[in-house]
Amino acid sequence: MVMTPPGATAAAGPVPAVLPPDGTLDEDASVLAEQAEDGERALARLPAPADRDAGQRNLAAAVFGSCRQIREQFMRRHADAVYDALTDGRTRRHRLTELVFAAAERFPGLVPDRSRMDEESARVQAHKEGREIDQGIFFRGILRSPTAGAHLTDTMLMASPRALALVDRYRHDGRVDLGPVLLERRAAAGHLTVRNPHCLNAEDNALIDAMETAVDLVLLDERTHVGVLRGGVMTHPRYAGRRVFSAGINLSDLRDGRISYVEFLLRRELTYLSKILRGLLLPPAEATFAVPSLQKPWVAAVDSFAIGGGMQLLLVFDRVIAADDAFFSLPAAQEGIVPGAGNLRLGRLTGSRLARQIILSGRRIRATDPESALVCDDVVTADAMDDAVEAAVRELDNPAVAANRAMLALAEEPADRFRVYMAEFAFTQACRLYGEDVIGKVDRAWSRSAARRRPPS
Repeated sequence: MVMTPPGATAAAGPVPAVLPPDGTLDEDASVLAEQAEDGERALARLPAPADRDAGQRNLAAAVFGSCRQIREQFMRRHADAVYDALTDGRTRRHRLTELVFAAAERFPGLVPDRSRMDEESARVQAHKEGREIDQGIFFRGILRSPTAGAHLTDTMLMASPRALALVDRYRHDGRVDLGPVLLERRAAAGHLTVRNPHCLNAEDNALIDAMETAVDLVLLDERTHVGVLRGGVMTHPRYAGRRVFSAGINLSDLRDGRISYVEFLLRRELTYLSKILRGLLLPPAEATFAVPSLQKPWVAAVDSFAIGGGMQLLLVFDRVIAADDAFFSLPAAQEGIVPGAGNLRLGRLTGSRLARQIILSGRRIRATDPESALVCDDVVTADAMDDAVEAAVRELDNPAVAANRAMLALAEEPADRFRVYMAEFAFTQACRLYGEDVIGKVDRAWSRSAARRRPPS
């Protein structure tokens, strides 16, 4: 339990409990639940996060730190047993949100339950408790395990429920409007057009959901042989009438607390980016010894810029075509968060030195720079983009391409290497979301954006 030592003040913070040596799953779960409950009582006596003074903030941080220490111990000791309990011995497959809330019910205090996460989601990022860090501890523990982690990553490679509900419509109509993404079959290609014009195609929760659904549909449809991703035409005054590939994460949504750690930051890496790279894993009833997954080649067409998450996307595509006025950047240092699996993949394409310049120093690569050949295949004029995309589709529409790209992915990024990276990413990214530097940067970015939107006096 959370205790204050004799002679110390409450402001000094709690003394963290430790798990007993050689405790069973149920014994350790009981200790965890007791400490977490004690911590929640201490937090309940404090004002809301936005109203706390420095001493109260320090006390809250100490309470969370004590509870997180025992959560980390618990997951290191029992990750496989926890996962087996939640999945009936890995006979059931839970997606990320379902899994983490099942953990909240089965192991009280391990992760926040739905009611606490609902409270969090109603706050701007700077005024949250940071409970997603507890989810990060949980997912790091699961993904560290070669057994539980592999089962979870495989689960996330399967078709999403939304895609399964829409696949017959796409097969029949060759077109599905998913809101932020329009999917259209043209000849042998499935064209995904991103349509978030109000924010220059920045990524938000809705776009992540639409992207996974669209990628699944391309992979499930027998008449679609190649996937193509391109940004739509903008209404933003600065880029009105022009196509834009992606402005990366929506910093306004991040500032307002509307970027989900689980459904955005983890989901994008473990679902559609992984499915583009590795293919769609078929359930046992549909898989055969010859076809365990559905693999297809992918083309990215970059107009204007691919920033942040937009550039991360390019690292899993088979052919990248850029307009000659486009540029690429991964401004991780400026934003303060980890650029997904970009740190895992970029150096493989560019070499370590250039990758560090891009990620750590914010170096921008223009399509006309010599270095652009390391991240894109073809650079053409803006009016030649359509023809270049069609030529790439014709070239990649070949059964041998799908087989060989699968072998390239296996050689370049084995699934176990990705799992190990994602385990540390799961925790590090959760912590970075609540870093003081990140909060300050997104607040300043939001203020600058608001000032630009404000009408002149």
